[in-house]
Amino acid sequence: MKTLNKFLGLILLSLIMTSFSQCSSAQKLQDKAPTSFGKVYCQSWVAGARGGGSGIDIYIPVSDYSVKLDSVYFRGKKAKLTIQSDNSKVFIGRIKTDLNNEKQDIIMSGDSKKEYGNKLSELPEKIPFELEDNQCVVSYQEDDITKYFKIENVVEKASTPMMSVPMSKN
Repeated sequence: MKTLNKFLGLILLSLIMTSFSQCSSAQKLQDKAPTSFGKVYCQSWVAGARGGGSGIDIYIPVSDYSVKLDSVYFRGKKAKLTIQSDNSKVFIGRIKTDLNNEKQDIIMSGDSKKEYGNKLSELPEKIPFELEDNQCVVSYQEDDITKYFKIENVVEKASTPMMSVPMSKN
């Protein structure tokens, strides 16, 4: 009986410890914006050449650089933010999609040596936020702490047609 009580106590203690450890890993959204944001919008694109890829670019205009934005979480994916080259006050996140990607041939064989060149499938990264299609979350650093802020009403602009480049005849 003492052994059973110790065993149940150990299980109860481990459950309590597990529940507390989950609290510390949760991402907390900030109530106050780290900087003033302009009109955030996204634009999808598809390459003109077959297998050339596709994606969604998300544009985040800021009024100043008081805070360095790091990443954006949007439509179930995460992307690093970079400064748009032609406008220094706009961050851009580039998210790749599967629409126009070159499919890899997979060799299936009973002989494992024939399957050696196969590439592993990439598992989609689970983002820590539940977001609508018109919401995104930006991450930023403040006092060496990563913080998160949700942006509502992301506008979707018409997609950008990418023209294919004709091949040279040389």
